Amino acid sequence: MKSAFKDLSSNKHSIDIGLLFAVTLCSVLGTLLIYSIAESGVSENEGIGDSYWKTQLVSMTMGFILSIIVSYIDYRKLVKFWFAFVPVTLGIVALTFTSLGYQREGADDQGWIRVFGISLQPSEIMKIAFILTFSFHLSKVEEEMNKPLNMLLLLLHGAVPIGIVTLQGDYGTAIVFAAIFGFMIVSADISWKYLLAAPFVIAGAIAVMWFNLLDKFHKERILILFNPGTDPENIEYQQDLGIKALQSGGVFGKGLFAGQNEYIYVPELHNDFIFAHAGQVFGFVGSVGIMIVLAYVCLKVFADSRITRDHLGKFICMGASGMFFTHCLMNIGMVLKAAPVIGVPLPFISGGGTAMVSMYVIVGLVLSTYAHRAVNYNVFYDEDDD
Repeated sequence: MKSAFKDLSSNKHSIDIGLLFAVTLCSVLGTLLIYSIAESGVSENEGIGDSYWKTQLVSMTMGFILSIIVSYIDYRKLVKFWFAFVPVTLGIVALTFTSLGYQREGADDQGWIRVFGISLQPSEIMKIAFILTFSFHLSKVEEEMNKPLNMLLLLLHGAVPIGIVTLQGDYGTAIVFAAIFGFMIVSADISWKYLLAAPFVIAGAIAVMWFNLLDKFHKERILILFNPGTDPENIEYQQDLGIKALQSGGVFGKGLFAGQNEYIYVPELHNDFIFAHAGQVFGFVGSVGIMIVLAYVCLKVFADSRITRDHLGKFICMGASGMFFTHCLMNIGMVLKAAPVIGVPLPFISGGGTAMVSMYVIVGLVLSTYAHRAVNYNVFYDEDDD
């Protein structure tokens, strides 16, 4: 294994070993946590069995291989095929609005399709397409992006995926797309005038969603955060169980195989609330360790954006950084009862094959910008590749 990584890190093709190791560590831990849930039977009433951790293991392996393959493809050449992968992506997403689309048990949105017995979440694939196409769009117009027409087109570009997932009822993913858009456009040469106007635009968008799109149940999920313990319909019970589970592990945790009677059941324990199970299994120390590794992933991708060959590579890294950061913030916030429950998985750890593979592909894009950068970055000096 060491020799394989050495070959990949040769002068001909360098791999960001730190980033790849961190995401692989997270996905291994995630698979072990799901294995623990399946073996203990703590969530057997949700049908969480061996197939879940096996799917996670296969997805992790596929994702790892794809990230390496993508890292060898020059991102500058890859984006030029936007005319091919955009229609395919939109076509797959459109299937969620047909008879092939369905609402997964425990979810609020119809964001999945089932083809030949395999379940897919097309919005995860759309994240890859959006990061690539919006990076390409920004790189083409950056010097004149502050002209009203160019800014309008950029806003429309960002509104497309946000609008699609909102129509599906997936408000969590809509926020993730908005964050990706925000991270990328702020990293460009945007005028301070637009930045000053942004809070008012965001406030207006929130008001429109609140009064026209969100139903009573979603509003109560948000309002209860400001008034905990006053919920007559017990909407906050899942988060209360999540906090209880997180705290139950103490300092060092109960271990992976404590047994069904030792673990606290939380709905969606293998997915949205897997961080709560991490607290049961690994304790406070392990939970903090996971947060440190995830923080490293976000910061490493951001750091890689500073050493790319061009602005196209920078935008790809910033989009990926924004996506990972928002996922981590919202997911851990849900468990800690600091954010509403809106179904955003923890990167590389939560159960979900499509999310796992797509996030590895996005890591592959970041690795591509790193491998094809103009300089070999060193703490003490920069050495030209050319």
